This record gives sequence, structure tokens and C-alpha cells, in this order.
Amino acid sequence: MQNKTYLFVLGLAAMLASCSTNNSFKSYMDYPVAQDLSEMSYTADGTSFSVWAPTAEEAVVMLFKDGSEDAAVQTLNMKPNNDGTWKVKSKENLLGYFYAFNIKIAGKWQGETEGINAKAVGVNGKRAAIIDMTNTDPIGWEVDERPNLPLGNTIIYEMHHRDFSISPSSGITNKGKYLALTEHGTTNSEGASTGIDHLIDLGITHVQILPSFDFGSIDETTLNKNKYNWGYDPINYNVPEGSYSTDPYDPEVRIREFKEMVMNLHKSGIRVVLDVVYNHTFDINHSPFNRTAPGYFYRERKDSTYANASGCGNETASERPMMRKFMIESVKYWATEYHIDGFRFDLMGIHDLQTMRDIRAALDEIDPSIIMYGEGWAAEAPQLPQDTLAMKANVNKMAGISVFSDELRDGLRGPFNDDHKGGFLANVLGQVESIKFGIVGGIEYPNLNYKLVNYTDTAWAADPTQMISYVSCHDDMCMVDRLKASIPGISEEKLIRLDKLAQTVVFTSQGIPFMLSGEEILRTKQGVHNSYNSPDSINQIDWNNKTRYKEVYEYYKGLIALRKLHAGFRIGSAELIRQYLHFLPVGDLQNVIAYRIDAASVGDVSQEITVIFNGNDKPINFILAANSKYTVVCENGKINPKGLRVMKGSDAVVPAQSAWIAIR
Repeated sequence: MQNKTYLFVLGLAAMLASCSTNNSFKSYMDYPVAQDLSEMSYTADGTSFSVWAPTAEEAVVMLFKDGSEDAAVQTLNMKPNNDGTWKVKSKENLLGYFYAFNIKIAGKWQGETEGINAKAVGVNGKRAAIIDMTNTDPIGWEVDERPNLPLGNTIIYEMHHRDFSISPSSGITNKGKYLALTEHGTTNSEGASTGIDHLIDLGITHVQILPSFDFGSIDETTLNKNKYNWGYDPINYNVPEGSYSTDPYDPEVRIREFKEMVMNLHKSGIRVVLDVVYNHTFDINHSPFNRTAPGYFYRERKDSTYANASGCGNETASERPMMRKFMIESVKYWATEYHIDGFRFDLMGIHDLQTMRDIRAALDEIDPSIIMYGEGWAAEAPQLPQDTLAMKANVNKMAGISVFSDELRDGLRGPFNDDHKGGFLANVLGQVESIKFGIVGGIEYPNLNYKLVNYTDTAWAADPTQMISYVSCHDDMCMVDRLKASIPGISEEKLIRLDKLAQTVVFTSQGIPFMLSGEEILRTKQGVHNSYNSPDSINQIDWNNKTRYKEVYEYYKGLIALRKLHAGFRIGSAELIRQYLHFLPVGDLQNVIAYRIDAASVGDVSQEITVIFNGNDKPINFILAANSKYTVVCENGKINPKGLRVMKGSDAVVPAQSAWIAIR
């Protein structure tokens, strides 16, 4: 997660005090739990409104003709129910109207809010919209299906809508929009494929899109001013962001275009993962959560100030029944209404274990193949005991949920907190055990010295698919910039060699491989470490790099094809990995890792796979089994899954800073 720099007002004692005025509740855990979180239900015969506001004295719904500026044309008084909700029904046909709630607590009206569960909104998400959701389904949506894909075959490609398509070199018409991922036949200036055709050709199985819900940092009315943000500042969790649509003023457009994007990716054999940020909100004062139930949805410190494990001014309280219910219902909504295939949880370590397990169970009822993973850490210590949180160390308590491995990442490239320090790639000694930890997928493995592994002294994954293998993501420097920072004066030839070596480790590990968009064509962000609000000139992918660095692209493509071909790289079982993956002795060689997979034993097309990683700046000789015949598939920065050459004998020469893979 990036170091988001929004500074929010924390002095909200008045709001906290207002909650305490209702003497029937001794604590937040005493609040009633509503069975239904729906806040608006439309039919031509009438529209029902509901809002959960258990400490309210009065509540109203205001109706508007416009999504932003017009004054209310009608106000409806709501009546309380014993589950903490306030309800009212209008018998008019309100299709096309907008609405907002206002709640009176302790004698004070909290201010206009769209509610916590809006499903459609106007420009900038200020007001919720009354629409017929069936009108947002594109043609063919009713037969849209998730591509069939076993979990172990997953290959994740992280992308941001603007990064991916905004450059003039993309050849895409709908630049920076959802519809960019519906355009086929786009190319760069040299005729190389871009956009969705590029993804199909590359061979990835999932796109993980950075936050695409309605967020607060972009003014949707001034899109021509080149504003940019990653989007980790949630406002309306259940509505697509308007700045990525072609018309943010029309509530139906963003929904329909998002669905068109998902449907087209599915037709192309690619699943869609949504980056979700339930751990904090954009702000406190204007938050729909605090304007309906002040204080309830957020954790506090002992001094009654709002806690800040997110580093963004607040942390949500997933353990409280209505926040837990909200998260579960929100994820289910995206999976059903938008056919989303997976969820990446930002700062998942802030959430409690039970909530994450309940979300997993809810998704299993919809489709067990929907993937769940997240960051198993927090920016600061959350306000719950460590053993109750969805931290990386507790992932063995979360079946079917995966976490990112910073052990492997930093073992390869160097520590997160210092861009100028290197790792295995920079020939820094002492990183081999961290990389071995990543190769086996974070599981318990004999003879692995966990005392030498970064950030952990024990295995934390029950199965290898619980580990996300990666070396770069949107956070921190991209791979090219990190190599330049940690190895001053690095030549382009060496940079390419090390880039290939890094990703070969990632894509041949037993975890689920993950890559940042553009790495396959040597993307650079001009050395910017935290580009969350940098302009397009920093964040955009230069698609002409696909022509400049064709060999790099072909290597990535070959690497993905190699992983898909050989089940030995995705065994999927901790027990089988311990049985059939063996690290080989390297003698007095330093910064060298070698291992063998008895591939035939795990149903592979090959009998045996041998992998060697040489982090030295000199070639090494490695002695293999005598009287053997090998098909070399990866050597000296080149890959061909069908074979580069046939080798007889036992002496393998592995060039400097490269991977060597052979099939026997």
C-alpha cells in the first residue's frame, strides 16, 4: 500500500459524544443489527428507502432532480424500526431522481449523505441515484461466464486504468476508461499489439485493477486537467468510479461500461480481480458511515481519538457486526452484479480473521473459484490483538485466502524501506534462504533455515497457493527504477539480464505469480517511488517500449508459457512439494540456488525439471546427474518452452546473472 498523504481531521470528540447520548447502548457491540442493508429499492409503482441510523432522533430522505447542484424538490420523513433502520416508501415513479439522507442525532442534523450502500450515484458520488439496474446490463450480460481456471494456474497482472491506456502510444480510443479494455486491434506506432490483445498474447489469466469503486481524490467534472490518483480513498464502495467512464454525470453509464469491460475480458479468457479498500475511508467528517452512525464503523484509541492503522487518518472496525455485514454484502454484490472473479484486500492485516473467513465462505457459496488475497500487514499496529487479525503470520488460519510474500520480493531486490539497497539481484549475500522460502511457496519445508528468511522465522502458508509471489507492484519503484537505484551506473544490458532473472524466480515459484503492468516491456516511472498522484507522464506505459524491448517481452511471454506447460511449477500441495522438490547442493558457490522437481511424479509432461539461478556477475559451472540428456528451455536470457538446445552430459554452464532451466 502506498504512503497515502491525505491528512484528515482527527478531533471529532463531538461526534463520539453524540453516540453516547443514546443510553440504551452501553457499547458499539450493543447496537442492533439490520438484516437488510439495502437503502433504495425501485419499482415503477414506488420506491422504498431505508438507512441504518440506530442513534438517530429523526431521519429524512431528500429527493433531487440533479446529481449535484439542484435544491431538494421533496423531503420524505422516515420512521424508525427496532433493528436500527429508518424507512419510508414513496408511491411515485421516481426513476431518474437522485436522493440523499439526513440524520438528526443529539439535536444536530449530520448533513446530507448518500448512505453507506449506494449502488448508483451522480457526478463525484455526492448523491445516490434512482435507476433500474436491469437497464445497465450490456447485450449478452445474462450469458457472461467466468473463464474456467484452477486456482494453481493463476497468473495475475496488476494494472491501473489510466496507466494502461492513456499514452498516445497505446493506439486506444477510450484512453483511461473502462472501455479501453473492450478495444481489440489496437497497436503502437510500429504495429505491435497493445491493450487487451497484448494481454491475451502475453498469456496472463487475471487482471487486478487498482481501486475502481467511487473514490474521492478526482474531481469528475474537470477530467481534462490531467488529474491522477491510484484511488485508495473510498467514498462509495459499491459504485464504479465515474472518472473512468465516458459520462460521469449519467449514473447508468459507469455501471454499463464497467460491465462491458468485465464481459469482454471474460470473452478473452481473462478473469477480473478488484482491488478493495475496506480498511479506511476517504475522510471522517463527510463519511457516509459517520453521518449515519457516528463512531460505530471506526476503531478508536484509548484516548477516544480515531485509530490509524491505515496511515490515512482512520481504520475501520471490521469486527463490529454491521461493518462485517457491510463488507460481506459488498463483496457478494461485486461478485454477482458485476461478475467479479477475485478480490485483493488493501492492508488486509487491519481486518479481523473472522470477517475474512466469513467473506471466503460467502464467496464459496457463489463460486469457490473466486480468488481472495491481500496485504498481510498494516501501516501501524491495529487496535485488536495480533492473533485475531488477518496478518501474514495468521494466514494458516484463513483457508482459501492468500497473502503477498515480501520475503521473496525483498530477498530479490532489496528492502522496502531503502531503495538504494539491493538483494540477490545486486549480488548481495545472505538472501538465498528468503528466495528458497518463496520458491516453495512459504510452506514448512525441511532443511530451510528460517532464521535467515526476511521478516519471518517460520513458515506461514498451509499450501503454496496461499503465497503471492512478486518482485514489484504499484507500490514502491517499478523493477527498472529499483535496479537503477540499487545498482548505480547499471548498463542497459545488465538491467535486462537482472529483470529477466527476477521474474524467472517469481514465475517458477510454487506460489501464485503476480506482476505489475508494463514490466514486460521495461516500464519506468522515472525513478518516482510513490507515484500515487504523479501525472500521466510518470505513470503511463509507453507502448513503443514493446518494440524497443521486444526480446524482453518475448522472454516474459515464454516464461508464462513455460509455467503453463509444466505442472511441476504449480504443484499446489505442500506435501507433494516436500516430496518432489529438492534443493541441490551448491558447494562453495555463493548467491546460487539450484533445485530439481521430480515432475513426472506430479503429472507433468517431463520426467524431471532442473532450475539454477546465478546471482553472481560471473558464470558458474554446475554438475548435474551423469549420463543424462537434457532439453535446455531457459538459458542466457532466452526462453523456448519447446527447447533451445539438447545437452548431453553433466556439466551445465550458467551465465552471469541469469536463470538456467532444463527438462530431462
